[in-house]
Amino acid sequence: MRKFWSIVALGLAVGVVQRAAAQMCVGDCDANGAVSIDEVISGVNLALGSDAASCAALDTDVNGDIAINELIGAVSAALDGCAPIAPVTRASAVACYADNLYLAYGDALAGATRLKTAIESFVAAPTAAGLQAARDAWVSARPAYLQTEMARFYDGPIDNAETGPEGFINAWPLDESYIDYVVGDAAAGIINAPDLFPTIDTALLTELNEAESETTISSGYHAIEFLLWGQDLDDDGPGARPFTDYVTDGGGTAANPARRAAYLKAAAELLVADLTAVRDAWMPETAGNYRAEFLALNPDEALRRLLTGMGTLSGGELTGERLSVAFDTKDQEDEHSCFADKTHIDHRNDEIGIENAYLGRHGARRCGGIYDLVRAVDPTVAQQTRDAFTAARTAIFAIPHPFDQAIQGSDSSPGRVAIANAIAALNEQTDAIADSAAALGISISTTIP
Repeated sequence: MRKFWSIVALGLAVGVVQRAAAQMCVGDCDANGAVSIDEVISGVNLALGSDAASCAALDTDVNGDIAINELIGAVSAALDGCAPIAPVTRASAVACYADNLYLAYGDALAGATRLKTAIESFVAAPTAAGLQAARDAWVSARPAYLQTEMARFYDGPIDNAETGPEGFINAWPLDESYIDYVVGDAAAGIINAPDLFPTIDTALLTELNEAESETTISSGYHAIEFLLWGQDLDDDGPGARPFTDYVTDGGGTAANPARRAAYLKAAAELLVADLTAVRDAWMPETAGNYRAEFLALNPDEALRRLLTGMGTLSGGELTGERLSVAFDTKDQEDEHSCFADKTHIDHRNDEIGIENAYLGRHGARRCGGIYDLVRAVDPTVAQQTRDAFTAARTAIFAIPHPFDQAIQGSDSSPGRVAIANAIAALNEQTDAIADSAAALGISISTTIP
C-alpha cells in the first residue's frame, strides 16, 4: 500500500499526463468513462505481479506489463476525469475498429522489429545473455499480435485465402523435426539438410511453410520460439536449448550452427515483412488498401465481418482449438506456445483483443464501438455481453500455468477445473457476442470456416 500512495503522490506532482488523443483514458478498465480508485489499486496489484484480471486500459504500450508511467496516467485520469466519447453511429464504430486495428498491428510490428534486432545481436556473438534477451523479446512481442487475432476469420488481409500471411505468422502446432534436430534424431530438419537446401533465406522459408502438411511449419512466431527454446522436455519449465547451438568456432553443441543462425535471422526477417504488409493494409488514407475498401462497405456488412472475427476467435478458435483440444488430449503438442511455456499469454491476450474490439478500445484509447451501438438499442444485451467478457477474462486468468501441466490429471484437478470453467465462460461469451450482433440486426457465424 505504501507503494500505491507513493504513486498517487507522484501523480499529483506530475499533474495531467499528456494524452495522445481526446479519448485516451489510462486505467478505465471497465470502459465506463471514469477511472476509480479501485481501478488504480487493481493496476498497482498488476504491476506487482498479481494475476488479477487484466486491465487493458492500463497497458498503454500493449506489452503485457504495467509500468510506473502507466500507473501515473491512471492516477491523473482518476483526478481529472476522462474525455467523453463522441456520439456513435454504425459508420463511426466501423472507423473506430479500423483505427484501433491499425494501431494494434503497428504495436505487433514494433515488437517483431525489436525481436529481430535482439536475434541479430545474439547470432552475431552467441552468449547465454544474448539468448535470454532474444527470448525476452519474443515474450514481449506476443501480446500485441495476439490482441489482433479477432481480425481473422472474415477473409481480411491477415487470412485472405490467396494473399493472407497468417499461416506464415502464427501457424501451429509445429513439427519440430521439420526445422531442426530433436531427441532421437540429430540430423532432422531443414537446418541439417544442406544438400537439399543449400541456402536458407526468407524465400526458402516461404516456399517450405506447410509444404507437406499443416504441421510442417517453417516460419512465424512458433518457428522462432522453437529455435530459441528448443523442445520442451521439462515438466516444470520450458525448453532449454543452449546458446552453444549457435556457436561456430568449434565450441558448439549441435551441427550446422551457422545454418541455424541463418534460419533464425530469416524467420525474424520474414515475420517483420509479413506484419508490415498487414499493418499497411489498415493504414489510414491509403487508396486501394483493405482499410479503404472496408470503410466503403455498407456499415452493416463491415459490422458483420468484425463481429464474425470476434465470435469465431471466441468460439471456434480459442474455446475449441486452443483450449478444448488440449483439454481432451492432454497432449503438450496441442498447446499453443509449447516450447516457451507461455501459452497462458496467448489465451489471455486473445481474450483481451476480443473485448477490446467490442468496447472500441486499444490500450488506453477508446472510441465508440460495438458496445455503444448495442447499448443504444438494447442496454440489457449490452450489459450481459460486458458481464460475459468479465467472466471469461477472469476464468482465463485463473488457469494455472504452465498450461501443459494444467491439462494433466483427473477432471477434478485444479488445472482441469479451471480450464473447464474457462471453456464454459467462453461459450457464454460467444453466445453473448452473437446476441449483440442480433440486437443490431446482424447474423453471424462463430464456427471456424
